[in-house]
Amino acid sequence: MGVDDAEKSGAEGASSAPASAHPRGPRGPYRKTEERRRQILDQAVHVFARRGFHSGSLREIARGVGMTVPGILHHFGDKESLFQAVLDERDERVRTAAGDVSERNLIEQFRAVMGAVRAEPGLSSLYTIVSAEATDDEHPAHAAFRLRYADNARGVIPALVAGQEDGTIRADLDVVQASRVIPAVMDGLQQQWLLDPEFDLETAFDDFLRGYLLPR
Repeated sequence: MGVDDAEKSGAEGASSAPASAHPRGPRGPYRKTEERRRQILDQAVHVFARRGFHSGSLREIARGVGMTVPGILHHFGDKESLFQAVLDERDERVRTAAGDVSERNLIEQFRAVMGAVRAEPGLSSLYTIVSAEATDDEHPAHAAFRLRYADNARGVIPALVAGQEDGTIRADLDVVQASRVIPAVMDGLQQQWLLDPEFDLETAFDDFLRGYLLPR
């Protein structure tokens, strides 16, 4: 029973127990299943980030969480599905870091994403390795990464136009070209930071923003 149901039940005057002041999370087998999936995902991020998709094995992931390969497959079906779940996890964390476009302008969102890159080196390494692997047209993520870049480009164009209209983006910017240049710069800076953690990722990105996007 959720909090709303408990309040409704209490209001009906039945002899039910009073509603808890705090909503309860999943309990029993479902909670254990979710916790186990989370452990598998975290270990898969670690393995795929170091070895990539092809070299990262289910056996190594299973060993890291004290399970068998069939146990991993019970939760995720196959290696490709687990891999896709890891990419989805990475995307969700980036979206959370970027925040709502209604609360942050595009420049603030870009900066927030780069801050998230620095905060989560495992996911950053994963993305860098896998995006390079996915240039092989036989890689299981090849089509997904092509679509990902195309969708990101289409999605950022309206935000760039809105920025030009409100004066936060320079008016003479070619927004179609910029929709591809910006992620390329972000990916390249991320790779340099992964190779050299002393590299000041966020300052370098701010330099890029000032020189390329912001009004002169």
